[in-house]
Order: sequence, then structure tokens, then C-alpha cells
Amino acid sequence: MAGEREGVPDAWAKRWAVGRTASVDVVVPVYNEERALPGCIQVLRSHLAEQLPFEWTITVVDNASTDATLRVATELAEDDHRVRVLHLGRKGRGRALRTAWEWSDADVVAYMDVDLSTGLDALLPLVVPLVNGHSDIAIGSRLAAGARTVRSPRRELISRCYNAILRFSHGARFTDAQCGFKAARTDVVRPLLPHVRDDAWFFDTELLLLAEHNGLRVHEVPVDWVEDADSRVHLACTAWEDLRGLVRVARTKATGAARVADLPRRPQPRPVHPDAVLARRDAGLLWQLVLFGLIGLVSTVATAGLYALLRSWSPPLVANLLALVVTTLLNTEANRRLTFAGARGSTHRVHLQGLVVFALYYAFTSGALLALQVFVARPSRWLEVAVLLAASVVGTAGRFVLLRAWVFGGRGDARADPAPVGSAPADDIRPDPAVAEHNRTESRRSEQAGTQEGTA
Repeated sequence: MAGEREGVPDAWAKRWAVGRTASVDVVVPVYNEERALPGCIQVLRSHLAEQLPFEWTITVVDNASTDATLRVATELAEDDHRVRVLHLGRKGRGRALRTAWEWSDADVVAYMDVDLSTGLDALLPLVVPLVNGHSDIAIGSRLAAGARTVRSPRRELISRCYNAILRFSHGARFTDAQCGFKAARTDVVRPLLPHVRDDAWFFDTELLLLAEHNGLRVHEVPVDWVEDADSRVHLACTAWEDLRGLVRVARTKATGAARVADLPRRPQPRPVHPDAVLARRDAGLLWQLVLFGLIGLVSTVATAGLYALLRSWSPPLVANLLALVVTTLLNTEANRRLTFAGARGSTHRVHLQGLVVFALYYAFTSGALLALQVFVARPSRWLEVAVLLAASVVGTAGRFVLLRAWVFGGRGDARADPAPVGSAPADDIRPDPAVAEHNRTESRRSEQAGTQEGTA
């Protein structure tokens, strides 16, 4: 690597120097798995020795087992120095992973379930993007394109519904939060761990949500996955705890407590080609108006349709509020991704200001409906819809002005001060002294050779 990443010590850059093999620690959390553990370690050890081109260790974390799991794990560790054992006095997969990852001395930490439900041929594609610095966290996905699964319809439905809730409520870009097959760069995941509060099954989801919230790159690998009927997961209880966790993480994001200050920051992308012609990421005013108008048109029609549907069983203001909440969530996300894509700034502040804009918009459209009730004694349903449409058009124009000038204005240009992809800004690059001296010597030799040729 030419130089260190922004905000990362130079020692980190040297860890991946040519000639040094990266190390990977595969964690296997277990609870009462005396039957499954020997076969798991046997298969995993054989696969790592034959297929993983890095230094590796296996860490078995005994999670307060009440059977002979600890004795079995200790015997396995005595037979191979690359197998290690940790014993915890309390249960919890999250607690096991947190302890093992904090304790590990490897460059990359990973984990998998003891039943080996995930095909091991996905392990190398999981680890490589972390070793070469392309990604920060890598996860196996049973729902990504190319994945193949063998599991019950009930578990398939629960998994898809849960991940759909994640995408809708938190805007998650990963497809499968709970697959027991993940890896992370140790220098990245350790600053995150103190901010992950869950010690059970929600640990994975909370870690990924915090990682995305802090701008880390999450790499997904489609996996082959076969359900093991001998599972320790209680789906109903786990699903309820996960929903509570989603609410807690949303509250943490809203208060700004989800920001992790000492994480390595990935610099802004910069073209590699020296003569590249850069495109503007931020749209001009005309193009912003076009995009905002198209999104607003779809949102307005959707709002009117939802209002007409909800008005059959609810009062005007309630129907308007519900219709606006649903469409505003989609509208704001579409504008963030498309209309004002070039703007940067605190996500917490942007969403807070977006809520203020929504409140003003709702007050304006609701005021129009109240005014209609004052001037017309018994307005028809379609007259209400027409008034709501007119108020929405005016309110949408005001919303665009506030979003452009206040919410997304003054955040800086995403194109300003770019940095090379995967490297630090030019001022932070520290060349090796030996390499620099070699380059100077070669330059002097070239100049002397050119002088001699010119004299001849």
C-alpha cells in the first residue's frame, strides 16, 4: 500500500506489506454442542489448511454450556495449536463474538455457526475483500442474487420479512442481517464493539446498522445454506427482541450516539486515470427541479389515493397525516438518493431538519382542509381531494425550497478535495525512504545516460 488511510496510523498500512501474510481468526460460538463440535472443527480445520492462503486460527467460544462442550473443545485444542478455547460464564452469541474479537490478535476476525450450515467455499470470497482493504465488513447472504438455500417455508418467510423491515425502517443496503457467516477487519470492528449493546442474537444486526451508519463498506457474498433442524434459535422470542432492538438503534441514531469518532474513515473516491474528465455528481437547478417534480408528482398522486382510501373510516386530519407519513418516507429517501445526491452532511441533522419540513408541510395541507370545512358546510369527498391536491402542489414547492436551501444547502460539494479510491489524500502519503532513494538514483542514472547519448 502506498500510504496510510485517512485517520489510520501508519502501522496499519504496514500490516499489509508485500511479504507478510495476513492472519484470520475464525470464531465458532457454541452452547451445549458436544455432539456437533468435533465434526465441525475437523471439517473446518481441513478446509482452512487446504483452501485459505493466510495464517489462520480457530477460536471455540464456550457460551456457558452445561454439557461436556468445554471438555471436548479443550481436547481439540490440545491436539492442534491452531485451535484455541475461550470459556464464558454467561450465554449470548453477541457476548461470545464481542469477547473473542476483542481478544483476538488476528488481522481479520470471522465467525460461523457450529452446524456449518453455510458452505465453506464462500469463506475465501468473504475474507479477501477485507485483506486487500476494499471492504471493512463482509457478510454471507442467503437472500442475495446467486444464493441457494434449503430451509423450511416458515423460516424463509420470517427471514425475508425481517430483512424487509430493516430496509424500510433503517434504509439498510445489505440483504441478510442474520446469516451466521461474517468477517471484519479487526482495526475497524474493535472501535464499533463498545457501541453495540446487544449480547444475544441482535448483535449481528446492530453491528451492521452501526457500520453502515458510520460509512463503512459492507461486502456481501451469496452463499449456499442448508438448514440444520438441531438449532438453538427460538424464532418467536428472537423476532420480538430484534424488533425492540430496531427501535433502540433508531433512537440511538436520532440522538447522534450511533456515531463512532475513532473509526478509520474511507476517503472520497478519486479517479485513477490522470486525464479523467470528471462528471458533476450534484445536479444543476434545472435537473433538480425535474427530478423533484417527478418524485413529487408520484408522491402527490399516492398521497391523494391513500387519503381517499383512509377517509372512508377516519377523520380528514388523521387520514391526511397517515397518507403523508407513508409517502413522505419514500419521497425523502428518493430525493436524498437522486435530487440532492451531491450534498453531504450529518445524517442526524438532515433527518431532524427533514422532520421540521414535514411538520410545516403537514400544517399547511391540514390548514387547507380546515379552511375548506369553515367555508363549505358539508364539502364532498372529491372537493376535499381537490383542495388537498392544490395545497400539496403549493406545499411541495415550498418543500423544495427548504430542502435545497436549508436541509441540503451549504454541505459542501462531494467532488471537492477528492482522494484516490482506497488510499489516503496525497498530502498524507508517506513513501518508504529506501524506495525514494532508489528512485532518485535511477533518475540520476537516466539523466547521465541521456547526457552521454547526446554528447555521442
